[in-house]
Amino acid sequence: MERRALLKTMAIIGLGSVLPLQSLFAGKRVTPAERPYHRFQLGELELMVVTDGHIVMSPVQEHFAMDAPQQEVNQLLESNFRSTKAIDLGMNILIVKKGKDIILIDTGAGYGFGPDSGWLPASLKDAGIHVNDVTQIVITHAHPDHIGGLFSQDNKLIFPNAQVYMSSIEHRFWMSANKSDFSKSKFGNQELLARILVSTKQTLTGLKDRLHLFDDKEELFGCIRLQLAAGHTPGHTLVRIFSGKEEIVHIADLLHSDVLLFPHPEWGFDGDTDFVMAAATRRKVMEELAVDRTAVFSYHLPWPGIGHIKKKADAYEWVAETYAFPA
Repeated sequence: MERRALLKTMAIIGLGSVLPLQSLFAGKRVTPAERPYHRFQLGELELMVVTDGHIVMSPVQEHFAMDAPQQEVNQLLESNFRSTKAIDLGMNILIVKKGKDIILIDTGAGYGFGPDSGWLPASLKDAGIHVNDVTQIVITHAHPDHIGGLFSQDNKLIFPNAQVYMSSIEHRFWMSANKSDFSKSKFGNQELLARILVSTKQTLTGLKDRLHLFDDKEELFGCIRLQLAAGHTPGHTLVRIFSGKEEIVHIADLLHSDVLLFPHPEWGFDGDTDFVMAAATRRKVMEELAVDRTAVFSYHLPWPGIGHIKKKADAYEWVAETYAFPA
């Protein structure tokens, strides 16, 4: 099947270059029994973060800050004690428990990105959740590292009892009879893009009548508000989880690097479908979240991806949440 061939390709050449760099990152490989999870309360809701693993992207400027001076990029990475050879992206999965509902926000990379990702089913099990327990899945956008966990390698539904929700704009973009427009992206591998398009159509088609499309600003399940944040993809959606007056905003793929894109939102990421629009959206949303002091959850920032965005001069910085004890 085409999806299987695509994921095999991505496991070899990656969404860019996602091969594990064991000479660069000397930490031990995490085993299933050691996969972390983090619980916290939001009003009357119980929330949990689990990991789908991580993706290493190298070289840095094939993916980030492609037009920025290399010396400036390296200096910024070095001053933050980060490698100049690669950026390591977490894949943090947020779960919302409300009554009998277990709501999953995105499904991770699935089986196709190699052994350092696709951990979601095992991570859920470690956290006491069976895949059959998941009742709802909200998709922020249809990139392979967000919908890859919907189907197994033998093309079976991984979450057989879940209904799936996605932006109608996002669905229309990927399912268009005409070729989807990536002319405003800086992603250079056109062959891989073509294969991603085929695979995404197969995945979305395979969901059949369990797929439900939502519009911008719609509310789901009495605890989720949806906000279009276009640029990374046309229907890229922020998920605002609320209970009473408490709220946390899942920013999905608004930001992929806490070191590079907070001080330089314009530097951008090659995975952005519309590079210029994504940069403008990134700055606009960060400004709003900084002014409102809203709690933030990020899919790709360092574990567990919870913190706040703070204004710094004419740019921003990431202030990670701290914990006095493991939870």
